[in-house]
This record gives sequence, structure tokens and C-alpha cells, in this order.
Amino acid sequence: MRRRQFITLLGGAAAAWPFAARAQQPERMRRIGVLMNVAADDPEAQARKVAYLTGLREHGWIEGRNIRIESRWAAGDAERLRRDAAELIALAPEVVLAGGTSTVGPLQQASSTVPIVFAGVADPVGAGFVNNMAHPDTNATGFISFEYGLSGKWLELLKQIVPSLTRVAVLRDPAISGGTGQFGALQSVAPSLGVELTPINVRDAGEIEHAVTAFARSPNGGLIVTASGLAIVHRDLIITLAARHKLPAVYYYRFFVSGGGLLSYGPDPHDQYRLAAGYVDRILKGEKPADLPVQAPTKYELVINLKTARALGLEMPAAVLARADEVIE
Repeated sequence: MRRRQFITLLGGAAAAWPFAARAQQPERMRRIGVLMNVAADDPEAQARKVAYLTGLREHGWIEGRNIRIESRWAAGDAERLRRDAAELIALAPEVVLAGGTSTVGPLQQASSTVPIVFAGVADPVGAGFVNNMAHPDTNATGFISFEYGLSGKWLELLKQIVPSLTRVAVLRDPAISGGTGQFGALQSVAPSLGVELTPINVRDAGEIEHAVTAFARSPNGGLIVTASGLAIVHRDLIITLAARHKLPAVYYYRFFVSGGGLLSYGPDPHDQYRLAAGYVDRILKGEKPADLPVQAPTKYELVINLKTARALGLEMPAAVLARADEVIE
């Protein structure tokens, strides 16, 4: 080979090397934080994880390929939640997915600039997470579980199922705005239905068992379980107590009913996490949470467990059954 040809070939190969090297380089790894208010080994927690990973995958984000996910699971422990929030922010994620009302406050206390996308939050405006639903104007946005007016529907359903009902224990987390807000919405409709409400805090298992047992000593009672991470953490105990004391109970998510509860009326939580992944995608592509509107569910599902109804000695009204989206036999 002539010297000039060799130099030309060598130069061409050298010029191609940077392109080949770039082609072989892995995609840029983006860091996402996830803070959940439930335990990592909770089946419902795993279902939510599958939902947001599926949502991320739909937008081209694959864990281990182009995103690294740092997860923390607080299991309803307020102190652990604050610590986990601080740890996540210290890792400098580009965005944090926050599951449940109790997670957002600690994250915003740790940082007012790291973008936060929440799912399953009640009343983000009242809690101070965003300034308004259409234009959050803070570092947070996301998807709410429901508006407070839905709480009144729970009481109406309970009264329709058990017309003799005169007393209802309302299990709520008083440490979050949703706990007091949902109870307030229930108070606004209770007099018209002839029902007296008794608040029961869900801070720990002993408190729940003692309060529900005391409430059940008088007749014509029922339960309403309002939305909170602690209600999820203690759901097996709550369902067991309702069955033990023959208390008809209304819940806000389907998994309470599939676990033995009587009835639920609320949105699909897994859909919220899949949708939240879409907001994570938009933020990773340059949009700001302040400009992304907070969204409310567009569909609520009524789920009834007939096996539980029979165990309670209840005959479910035909009108209620006709409205049900799902009946568990």
C-alpha cells in the first residue's frame, strides 16, 4: 500500500473513532427519588411501584438503563418520614415522586426547589403544598385522591345500606390536613342524615383497637375510614375490628374491600401513580411543576364485598348493587 493511501485510511479511521465511541456510550443516567408513606413489603406498596414503573416505561424511562431510582418507605412513621425526605433530597434527585399526603410536607421542608410530583394527596392547597390547583406556583404538583365533597358520599352510602344507623366512628389521621378536612365534610352532612359522628385517630394500633371496641359497645353504629397512609398501614386491624364488632364500614380504596372490608367508593390509586409518572417524564424533559396543573380523578368506583355483607347480616339494597362497578362474591 502506498504511503499516501495509508495515511488517508488512518486519518479516516481516526475520524470515525469518536463517533464509534459516542455510539457505544450508555444513555445519560437520570436520578429520581421516590418517597412512600407505606412499608416496602406491603402488597399495596408493591402494586403502586409496579404502576409508576409501568408509567415511566411507557415514556421510555427504564430503571438501570437511563434512570436510577432511590426509594424510601416510611411505613407510617412520621419521624422516619422526615429523615427519609432529608436523605432523598441530599442525593440531589432531579425529581421526587411522593406517595401520600404525609410525604409532601417533609420533602418541601427539606427543599423548596427540587421538583415533587405527588399521588394520592388530599387537599394540597389547604395543606400549603401548592398555591392553587390550576397553577401550583411551587415546586410540587400531582394528582389528588378526591375532593372533600366525596366524604359525604361515604356517609350517604352507609346510611342507605343501614337505615337504622345513628352513630358513625370516623377513623382519621389528625396530623394531616386531609384528616381534618374529610371529617369536616362528614360533619356538614351528618345532621341531615340523623347521624352522630365520633372521631377516632389512627396513630397507632393500640389506640385504634381501644377506641373502636369502646365505640362498638353501643348499638346502631358504623365506621368510615378516611384516606391516610396510617389507615393503609393499619388496614388489616381495622377490617378485623369491623368484622369482630359487626360494624358496617365504608372505605376509600378497593384494596380494603378485597381484603375483607364491606364497601369502598373512590378512585383507582394505581392509575394515579401511572399518571404521576407522566408528570415525572415532563419534568425530566424540562417542564416545571409550578406550570403543571394539579389533577383530580375523573372516575370513582363503587366496590362491594357480598361475603362480608352476609357475615354482617346485611342485605345489600338493590339500588346500591345496581350502581356497583364491582361485586366481590
